[in-house]
Amino acid sequence: MTTNKALLALALGLALAACTNKQQAADSAADAAAAATDAQQAADTTAATGDATAADAAQASADAASAAADAASTNANAADAAGSMGAADDAADAAEQNADAADQAKDAAQEAAASADAPATDDAKK
Repeated sequence: MTTNKALLALALGLALAACTNKQQAADSAADAAAAATDAQQAADTTAATGDATAADAAQASADAASAAADAASTNANAADAAGSMGAADDAADAAEQNADAADQAKDAAQEAAASADAPATDDAKK
C-alpha cells in the first residue's frame, strides 16, 4: 500500500509540474504580446512627432518586440504539446526568455518615444 501511495504522489507531482510549465509558457506568451502592443503604441506615438530618426528606432524596437512575442507564442504551443516534462520545461523557459526580450524591446521603443518628446503611452507613465 505504501508503494502505491508513493507512486501516486510521484505521478501527481509530475502532472503538476507539467501543468506549471504549460501555464508559465502561456503567461510568458501573454506578457510578450502585451509588451509588443505597448511597443507598437510607442512607435505610433513617436511617428506622430515627425522625428524620423526616433520613429525609425521606435518602430525597429516594436518590430523586435513583435518577433519576440511570436517566438514566445510558438514556445508556449511547444510547451503545451510537449511529450515530456523536460521538453515542456525547456519550451516554457524559452517562452519566458522571449517575453523578457519583448519587454526590453518595449522599453527601447518607449525610450525612443521619450527622446522625440512624444506623449507617454499608458505603460510608460507607470
